[in-house]
Amino acid sequence: MSAAASDRRRWLALYVLCVGMLMIVLDVTIVNVALPSIQEDLHFSTSSLAWVVNAYLIAFGGLLLLAGRLGDLIGRRRVFLAGLATFTGASLLCGLAQSEWMLVGARFVQGVGGAMTSAVILGMIVTMFPQPRQQAKAIGVFAFVASAGGSVGLLAGGVLTQSINWHWIFFVNLPIGIATALAARRLLADEPGIGLREGADVPGAVLITSALMLGVYTIVGPASKHGWGASSTLVLGAAAIALLVIFFMREATASKPLMPLRVFRLRPVAAANAIQILSVAGMFGMFFLGALYLRRVLGYDALQIGLAFLPVTIAMGTLSIRYSERLYMALGARRTLIAGLALVLAGLVVFALAPVHADYALQLAPSMLLLGLGAGTAFPALMNLAMSGATPQDAGLTSGLVNTTAQVGGALGLAVLATLSTSHSDHLLASGHSTASALTSGYHLAFWVAAVLVGGAIAVVIAAVEPGSAAAPAHEHAPEPALENAGG
Repeated sequence: MSAAASDRRRWLALYVLCVGMLMIVLDVTIVNVALPSIQEDLHFSTSSLAWVVNAYLIAFGGLLLLAGRLGDLIGRRRVFLAGLATFTGASLLCGLAQSEWMLVGARFVQGVGGAMTSAVILGMIVTMFPQPRQQAKAIGVFAFVASAGGSVGLLAGGVLTQSINWHWIFFVNLPIGIATALAARRLLADEPGIGLREGADVPGAVLITSALMLGVYTIVGPASKHGWGASSTLVLGAAAIALLVIFFMREATASKPLMPLRVFRLRPVAAANAIQILSVAGMFGMFFLGALYLRRVLGYDALQIGLAFLPVTIAMGTLSIRYSERLYMALGARRTLIAGLALVLAGLVVFALAPVHADYALQLAPSMLLLGLGAGTAFPALMNLAMSGATPQDAGLTSGLVNTTAQVGGALGLAVLATLSTSHSDHLLASGHSTASALTSGYHLAFWVAAVLVGGAIAVVIAAVEPGSAAAPAHEHAPEPALENAGG
C-alpha cells in the first residue's frame, strides 16, 4: 500500500472512531430533552425518571477504566466492536421499551456498551498517529466530537422528539451503529493485545468496577436527592472510597496488576486528569443548568435550546478541527491550556452576570461564543497532554482514565452545582422573590461556582504543567523507568 493510501486509510479510520464516539456522546444529552415525553408515555414518577439517566451513567462511569485496560489486554479493536454491538442492541431495546423497568434495564446495558466503545478510542488514535503534529490534529478532531456532541444532542433530541416521538432518539442509533461497525471492521487494524496473562487480575477488576459504580451512584442518587451531608450519601461515599483504596493497595502488590500504578505516577497524566475533573465539572454543570435557565426562565422549547447552544458547537468545532493542532505545537500544553481555560472562565462570568430576562443576542450569545472558543482551545490540548505519557501497552488504560475523570468530573459538578442552585432558589422563593428572579439567582450562583472550579483548573496548570511542554508520541517515549520521572 502506498504512503498516500495508507495515510488516507488512517484518517478514514479516525472518522469512523469519531462517529462511534459521537453516537455515545449524543445519547447522553438527547435523552435529557426527551425525558418529559418518556415520563408521560411510560408513567414514570418524578423520582424514578432520574434512573433513565442514572442507570446509563452508573454503568458507563463504572466500567470505563476496566474497558480501557481490557483493550490493552485483548485488543482495542475487539473491545470497540463489542461495545458497538452492545450499545446498538441496547438502543433497540430502549426504543421498544413499553415499561419503566425495561427502559431502565436497557439503559444500563447501553452504558456498558458506551463504556467499552469510548474507553479505547484515544488509545487507538495515539497508536494510529505516531507523528506529534498529526497526533495533535487527530486528537483535536476527537476532542471536538467528545465535547461538542452534547450540544448537538440537545438539537437532535428536540427535532426527533417534537417531529416523531421519543422512541426515535434510540432507533436512530441502529443504522449509525451498524454502519460504524462495518466500516470499523474494514478500516481498523486488528492489533493483538498484550495478553490476559499480563493483567488478568479478577479481584482488582471487581474492586475498581464496584468502587466506580458505587461512587457514581452516590453522586447521581443520594447526593443529588438528599444532599451531601445526608447519612446515606456519607455512608455510600465512604464505602466507594474504601473500595478504591483497597484496589490501589492490591494493585501495588499484585504480580500481574490489572492497572499498573506507574500510569498514575506520570506527571502529564496526573496533571491532565486533575485539570479535567475541575474544568469538566464547571462546563458540564453549566450546560445542564444553562439549558434549564433557557427553559424555565426564558421559556425556550427543546429546539430553541438546541439552537441557542449552536455558537458553542461552531466555535468549538472551528478551533478543535482547524487550529488546535497549530496552537498546541506552537505554544505547548501549558500556554494553550491557560488561554483556553481563561476563555471558558470569562464565558461563565458573562453568563453569571446576565439579568433575569436576558436578551440572547446581547447577553447570552457572547457567553456561548467564549465557552466554545475556550473549550475548542483547551480540551484538545488537555487530551494531548493526558495521552503524552502513555506507552503502547498502557494506551487503553490511559484512554479509559481520561474518559473516567471526565465522567466523574461531570457527575460531581452537576450534583454540586444543581444542589447549590436549587437550595439558593428555594431560599429566595421562601423569602418572597418571584419565581423567575429566584431561579435566575440560583443559576447565577452555580455559574460563579463553576467559574471558581475552572479557576482551580488554571491554578493546576500553572503549578503542575511545565512551560514549553508538548505531547510526544506514545511509542517514542523512553523505557518505563525513565518515564516515571518524566515532566509534563
